[in-house]
Amino acid sequence: MPALSRRALFRVSAMAWRSHGVDNPDLVRALAANGIVRTRRVREAMLAVDRGRYVPSADATARAEAYEDHPLPIGYGATISAPHMHAACLELLAPRCAAGARALDVGSGTGYLSACLGELALSDGFKRDPERASVEGEGIVVGVEHIEALVSRSIENVERDGKGEWLRRGRLTLVSGDGRAGYEAYAPYDVIHVGASAASVPQALLDQLAIGGRLVIPVGDSRGQELLVIDRLEDGTFTKRVEMGVIYVPLTSKESQLAGW
Repeated sequence: MPALSRRALFRVSAMAWRSHGVDNPDLVRALAANGIVRTRRVREAMLAVDRGRYVPSADATARAEAYEDHPLPIGYGATISAPHMHAACLELLAPRCAAGARALDVGSGTGYLSACLGELALSDGFKRDPERASVEGEGIVVGVEHIEALVSRSIENVERDGKGEWLRRGRLTLVSGDGRAGYEAYAPYDVIHVGASAASVPQALLDQLAIGGRLVIPVGDSRGQELLVIDRLEDGTFTKRVEMGVIYVPLTSKESQLAGW
């Protein structure tokens, strides 16, 4: 599948913050109507992962905000990105994230995008019958997050969304660690998503990207950020392109993140 065209990128920018819904299906419908969700696989993945189960929801107002098209604070200086950004990143990742793929989600936060990647990467056979599925060829997703409390909460979110068997069967792994170092145990990865803005592309993530793989990462600082798409070619070299300007929280050390919070 080709990269987003300039016209499609304009739609993402122009429709940013406008794809509000009253529940998860309505949110996905709005994202599709605004041209941000463009493919069946991404639409089905987002329909299968209820965003309302991945945001802090202490009261009715907070639960309603889950389906509005803006970021939400999740504690410890972190946020869950706006739905339109998650949708745009999933559209960029999906062509390299076939069933059976390996995916890494850096800054996994509430576990939402990790679960969406699971819908793309885990085989239909595994999702239909986890007990029957073999160990090999079923796909795996790893989410890495600095803050242990957020990891614990993300595991609860995944369970609440009916995907606990993914965790128990080791197909979805949510761990505490410095995502800037990647997660060597399951490398190389077909797709890597980074949910916070790095000052530069971490070398470890490039090293852990599979041949033919794709890394989607925001890069920049308070003066400006760009969403980069980096592909690894057959000869091991990389291509890079800028998809759009973005605004993300910074990808920092655990200590810096907690100090700012």
